[in-house]
Amino acid sequence: MFEVIYMKAEFEPWWMFDDWEESIISRQSFANIVESNMYLKELLDNLRKVHPNEAMKKDCFFAFWSTNEKEFCEACDENLQIYHGVILMKEGEPLKL
Repeated sequence: MFEVIYMKAEFEPWWMFDDWEESIISRQSFANIVESNMYLKELLDNLRKVHPNEAMKKDCFFAFWSTNEKEFCEACDENLQIYHGVILMKEGEPLKL
């Protein structure tokens, strides 16, 4: 099974901290890689239209952000950047393109 995960958090998706799954906004499952790649391309294209900044790591983690989208962190007493992350997965593990 293939999945495309969309998350929104104060960290890039490649960190995959212990509680990273709490940041998941949507999780789409696909039976094959062709369908998952079509959905992935569409999602990435839509995020590129909205967010001017983009980074990719390990060919399976994508991060998008706008410098004006920040959230105040009371514990650290500062504004933190919000990232929109996308991860391509196969059977629960990140999958390189």
